[in-house]
Amino acid sequence: MKTGIETERKYVILKPDINVLATFPDFTESYITQTYLSSEAEVTHRVRRRVSAGKTVYTETVKRRISPSSALESEREIGESEYFELTKKIKGGTVPIEKIRYTFSYSGKLFEVDFYPEWIKSCIMEIELKSEDEEIGIPTFIKIIREVTGRREYSNAFMSHIFPTELV
Repeated sequence: MKTGIETERKYVILKPDINVLATFPDFTESYITQTYLSSEAEVTHRVRRRVSAGKTVYTETVKRRISPSSALESEREIGESEYFELTKKIKGGTVPIEKIRYTFSYSGKLFEVDFYPEWIKSCIMEIELKSEDEEIGIPTFIKIIREVTGRREYSNAFMSHIFPTELV
């Protein structure tokens, strides 16, 4: 099990050219399904199926928010049968989130860009940081529409209830 504090910044951006992303180190493409489970207040509990390069990995994650940009996160890999058992405990009023995640390294940081079928022109980009005040060098080809760090309506957990209207 992996436990630690996750600190990140989050942006709504115009969809970048995937061929450009693919030129950067550590480029990956993953197909992700996230299902949010019933949990206590202030806790986010989810299971995820991630398919990348022909390999499927299942994880269970529990997050407890400690600030708008940081959360205490516990994550463990689980088996396929446990994943499907846990998905039966889906939180009422939610639907699984489907997305394609592209990752790449730039200026020493790992960028995650999530394409959602609900949006045509934009997507969400996240950058994990070592601290809340760490400087970020955004690649020049990324066009930021709005920073949404700490905005609940742009969390995947919230989007499993109500998906926000596209900003462009």
